[in-house]
Amino acid sequence: MNKGKLFVFTGPSGTGKGTILGQVLAQDERLRVSVSATTRPPREGEIHGTHYWFLTHEDFEARIAQDAFLEHACYVGNHYGTLEQPVNEELEKGNDVVLEIEVQGAMQIHQKRPDAVMVFVAPPSIEALSERLHGRGTESEDKIAARLAQAEEELRYKNHFDYVIINDILEDAVADLCAILRAERCRVSK
Repeated sequence: MNKGKLFVFTGPSGTGKGTILGQVLAQDERLRVSVSATTRPPREGEIHGTHYWFLTHEDFEARIAQDAFLEHACYVGNHYGTLEQPVNEELEKGNDVVLEIEVQGAMQIHQKRPDAVMVFVAPPSIEALSERLHGRGTESEDKIAARLAQAEEELRYKNHFDYVIINDILEDAVADLCAILRAERCRVSK
């Protein structure tokens, strides 16, 4: 059995990463999504090991010291990260693993695991992203402005990735990700 491949899937908030990935996961039985670890308390209905690995601050810090994370960050007082062991276990089973993470975490993984296939999802334009964020109707103008500023910063990193998917038409973006998965599975290891 061949070892699976590690895929990193990232891009600015509002580009449709979750929607694209959800459609691809429904079609691809070899693809697994990595479960992140966090120090935030579980929300109603969230299950340890399914939605997140819920860790204490002390346990999270100990795992950082043990270099147990592929990537990690602190956000609004809570830690978030990707534990390396569960990812490696899935890869050894021959499954491909995708990490849907923020750009900063993706860059950490790029340093630690140069074998990872790096995929960046971009909006067709900042104007289109602004329309999408406004269309959600879930955030204030200040939050949308902050997300757009963050998106412009994150878009500067897209040339560090192996692939860039422009999510203008959802069906095309889904087809692009499926094509990337297929091409990478056919790649001859060097």
